[in-house]
Amino acid sequence: MILHLVCFKYKSEITPATREQHRERLRSLGTLDGVVDLKVGEDLVRSARSYDTGLAVTFRDRTALDAYATNPLHVPIAQFGASLSEHIVAVDFGI
Repeated sequence: MILHLVCFKYKSEITPATREQHRERLRSLGTLDGVVDLKVGEDLVRSARSYDTGLAVTFRDRTALDAYATNPLHVPIAQFGASLSEHIVAVDFGI
């Protein structure tokens, strides 16, 4: 299995309602083929190094991760997240 982690640092002008809308859109990706588990959450600590939203998706294999990247349901949500963010980090590793 592969764990896909993404963290979003929103632009300062992004409203709480828009941030929550983004999280809801991310949660909708849990039904895509190959997704074993999906978690989305808002940062609770709010330290200087914190990001605002975290996404953790477990995929059954690399093929599922690759399909997710180009899935027509995922792409517009990824673009929406990019438009809201000043910085995004991601890492993918085997579990």
